[in-house]
Amino acid sequence: MTVVVTVNVEGRYRGFLASTMLEIAPGVYTAPMMTTGIRDRVWDVLARWHAELGQGSIVMTWRDPSAVGEQRIRTLGEAPKSIVDADGVYLVKYS
Repeated sequence: MTVVVTVNVEGRYRGFLASTMLEIAPGVYTAPMMTTGIRDRVWDVLARWHAELGQGSIVMTWRDPSAVGEQRIRTLGEAPKSIVDADGVYLVKYS
């Protein structure tokens, strides 16, 4: 499952994400079967637009069995985050 959350971004993000994912709430997009290649291409577009415009924030998360908590996180427009294991409790660490 891939999830993207957008906050205060331009309308073109919404149109682009809605063309590849399901918008389940304003600014929240999901795709249960998104491949790694598609996810990376979507992220590349989002990152390029964000570098040009620099407005708002975007968080992408997806299942990765090799990661802590079996989940990865990417961010644009806010502090980088990572998932850490604190004695069996998974927490988000702001880098």
